[in-house]
Amino acid sequence: METNDFYKRVLRDLRISVTDRCNFRCRYCMPEEIFNKDYPFLSRDHILSVDETVRIARIFTRLGVQKMRITGGEPILRKELPEIIAGISEIKGAEDIALTTNGSLLAKQAVKLREAGLMRVAVSLDALDDETFMRMNGGKARVRQVLEGIDAAAEAGLQVKVNMVVQKGVNEHALLPMVHYFREKGHILRMIEYMDVGNTNGWDWKQVVSKKEILERVGAEFPLAPADPNYPGEVASRFRFLDGKGEIGVISSVSDAFCSTCTRGRLSADGMFYTCLFATKGHDLRTLLRSDASDDEIMGRIMSIWEGRHDQYSLERGTTGGERSEGDKVEMSRIGG
Repeated sequence: METNDFYKRVLRDLRISVTDRCNFRCRYCMPEEIFNKDYPFLSRDHILSVDETVRIARIFTRLGVQKMRITGGEPILRKELPEIIAGISEIKGAEDIALTTNGSLLAKQAVKLREAGLMRVAVSLDALDDETFMRMNGGKARVRQVLEGIDAAAEAGLQVKVNMVVQKGVNEHALLPMVHYFREKGHILRMIEYMDVGNTNGWDWKQVVSKKEILERVGAEFPLAPADPNYPGEVASRFRFLDGKGEIGVISSVSDAFCSTCTRGRLSADGMFYTCLFATKGHDLRTLLRSDASDDEIMGRIMSIWEGRHDQYSLERGTTGGERSEGDKVEMSRIGG
C-alpha cells in the first residue's frame, strides 16, 4: 500500500522516538539552562510501552512505511531498546531498521542491538578535539567515548555513518579533520547545516555554514563529484571523492531545502505523530492505542493525517527569513532528527 500527502509525497520512513531524555546537553538541541533537572520530561506512564511501539510500527508498515529509525533523546537510555528493535525486526515490511545515537553508550550495547535486529547506526559527533566537542555537548562526554562506540558498532557488523552539525564560529574549524579521519576509517561523514529546530537553541542565520561553503572547503582539499541518491527522498546529498576513497553527505535543510521529496513521519515517545521536523503540533495516537480502537481504525486515522499533510517549512523559510508566527515548533529532543 502507498500513502501520499497533498503534494504526492509518499509515506515511506518513520522516525520513532523512544525517550525524550538525553545524557548530553548539546547547544543546538538541549541547552542545559533549559533542559535542567526542573524541565518537565515525560513520565513513564506517558511513554509508549514496548508493545505499543511495536504495534504502531506494524500499523505504519501497512501504510507503506519500509524504513524505521529509532531516535530520542538518546535512545540507548531506554532500557527496553533491544526489545523494541527485536519486535520491529519481526514486522513484515520493515525492511530497514536504523538507530540515531550520540554514541557515548554504544560500545557496550552494539552487539546486543545488532543481535536484536538493528542494521545501521548514525552516530552524532561534532568535532575530534575534546575542547570543542565538550563545549558543544555541555561537557558530558569526551571524543574517545564516541569513537569507541563507533568502532564497536562497526565490529558488531552494523553499517555506520557519522553526523556532524556544523555551526559557524563554533566548530567549523573541525570540518576538515573530521572528513580526513572518517575517510580513512571508511565511514561516511554527513555534515548537517545548523537548523532552527525547536525554540531553545538560539538559532541564527549567521551561524549557518551552508552546503555550498561546506563543499567548497572540503573540495579544496579532497576533490569531489556529485553522486546519485541511493533511493528517492534520501536526506543527504551525496558526493564521492574523486580518488575513489569513499564519499560524504551534506544535509541542507536551510540553504537547499528538500521538502519536495520528504517521505518522513515522526513519532514522539509519548505517541504524538508529527508530519514535519519543524511542526508546531502533533497528532495524538497514544490515546487511540490505549482505547479499544482496532488497528484498522488507527490506520485510517494515520492515513487521514498524512493525506492532509501540507508541510514544507524549509522551503517557506527561504522566503520568510526563518520567522514563523503560528506557534512554537516541537523540540528536537522529543522527535529526534
